[in-house]
Amino acid sequence: MNYLWTGRLKGNLHEIAKKYTFSLEIDKNLASFDVVGSIAHVEMLVKQKIISKKDGTTIISALKKILDEINKGIFKFKEDDEDIHTAVERRLTEIIGTTGGKIHTARSRNDQIVFDEKIYLKYILPEIKSNIALLQKTILKRAEEGFGFCMPEMTHLQPAQPVLFSHHLIAYISMLERDRERISDALKRVDISPLGACACAGTSFNIDTEYTAKKLGFSRVFSNSIDVVSDRDFILEVLADFGILMVHLSRMAEELILWHSPFFGFVDLPEDFCTGSSIMPQKKNPDVLELLRGKTSVVIGDISGIFTLMKGLPFSYNRDLQEDKRFMFEVCEITILSALVMAEIIRKTHFKFSRMEEACNYGYIEATDIAEFLAKKGIPFRQAHHIVSEIVGIASEKGLPLSKLDKRVIKEIVCDDDVVNFIKNLDVHKSVKNKKSQGSTGLELVKSEIEKWKNILK
Repeated sequence: MNYLWTGRLKGNLHEIAKKYTFSLEIDKNLASFDVVGSIAHVEMLVKQKIISKKDGTTIISALKKILDEINKGIFKFKEDDEDIHTAVERRLTEIIGTTGGKIHTARSRNDQIVFDEKIYLKYILPEIKSNIALLQKTILKRAEEGFGFCMPEMTHLQPAQPVLFSHHLIAYISMLERDRERISDALKRVDISPLGACACAGTSFNIDTEYTAKKLGFSRVFSNSIDVVSDRDFILEVLADFGILMVHLSRMAEELILWHSPFFGFVDLPEDFCTGSSIMPQKKNPDVLELLRGKTSVVIGDISGIFTLMKGLPFSYNRDLQEDKRFMFEVCEITILSALVMAEIIRKTHFKFSRMEEACNYGYIEATDIAEFLAKKGIPFRQAHHIVSEIVGIASEKGLPLSKLDKRVIKEIVCDDDVVNFIKNLDVHKSVKNKKSQGSTGLELVKSEIEKWKNILK
């Protein structure tokens, strides 16, 4: 085989070296992007009169034939194709002969692969943003359906304070919105065309990089040829953003797994996202959510891998960079699918509101409301905290909720009848209704948040 670099080295690669260095199996994901970039490159070469219009027409016609073969899944890769660039150029010369070799005028595989990766991410990023928005809309619909119901919010996985169920779900939406914003921001760094940098120094040909960038939908062109062929910051940033998103999805999965346990009993997960046990007939295991947690560790590992890959590389291009695509493809594929999985699970999950409200009876979660009531009457909050702690301690010893304590017991600790009446009449719905601060779980505030997110996500 004649490799693209044949000339200086006369012999063929050792068979083991071929297996070790060829990247075609991974590069196949970039096949259509590579051809689209090549068509734009040839159009620019014709426009700049670097190659003849006749040769350009012949090459572009053949490239379109190759693109059609790729899209139909009939393109035949060969064992000696070193990478996707080699495969496309090899097929091009099979169709039109040596004229196909002109395609590589004024470009290198170094700027070509950066283009392929960037155009791939420009295709992927809107898709993941759309999937996040779908998940947010699904959560918002369930939040609206469950408006008015209360649940115990946890700190340290212990009952903390009552909140609206809707308020808890909107926390997911807020979290996911930051993911969408990060991805939008990362797109700015992806959206810079590298074509024309060639190997590392640019070219003596009179190319038009602005033309190629505009043709391919890039908003800007690179400013330094060394930097752009060395740069994988855009992949590091995107994968880091996807990693944060996966951590968020994993935390959501963990909550649903806990809530699905009969010890919580807050949800009944959809059967088509659960599995049984080979030995225990009663089991309904949240395996899909557990796998989402597990795949998050794969994503984190890939992110660590690509950061480690980059940390010791001198400028400009180094063959180590061939390995970046392994990490990029796996993270993108897992993240895109995980967001869809979570959206479908949320859509089909049965939320058990009566059980959530029943759980509000455990852990004295109204205690902070009492301390705040005392503070409003002029008692220093630290002292109020101590008073309520004492009341809770007595109720705990007696195994009673605070509202069932004898009035005389409460009055021995705090003599104010208003306080006694407040404690005796307090429940979780009154607690929620009393919340006034911005961003809190108050009824009107949460209702307003639901309307706000409807407008954002419509």
